[in-house]
Amino acid sequence: MNPTPIVTISKRFRFDSAHRLTNAPDEHPCGRLHGHTYTVEIEVKGQVNSKTGWLIDYREIKSIVKPFVDQLDHHLLNDVEGLNNTTAEELTIWFWERIKTKLPNLSRVSIMETPDSRCDFYGEFID
Repeated sequence: MNPTPIVTISKRFRFDSAHRLTNAPDEHPCGRLHGHTYTVEIEVKGQVNSKTGWLIDYREIKSIVKPFVDQLDHHLLNDVEGLNNTTAEELTIWFWERIKTKLPNLSRVSIMETPDSRCDFYGEFID
């Protein structure tokens, strides 16, 4: 009997949006209106299905996540319901809260504002 492998897979999405950080200090440049080409990466962890040979079809991840990406693409993030300060941290949690029930094996949401800046959320909260 062979053990069942546990894997993680991820899918990336890109969107362009403008925002301003409403809680940034007055002199901070991110308090002014500016934009990013964001990348959101969705990671799922679990057992490989012995019949299909995969954990989940990438198309299924896309069908769950893309509507939320479309809500943000070419929009002012400060106008989006559920976003207040529009930080990368807030965006990761925003995505997590919307897709976790539809994607139970969700293990990580990452937001990249730039190629060099990334925030990861693993669904952990402190009471």
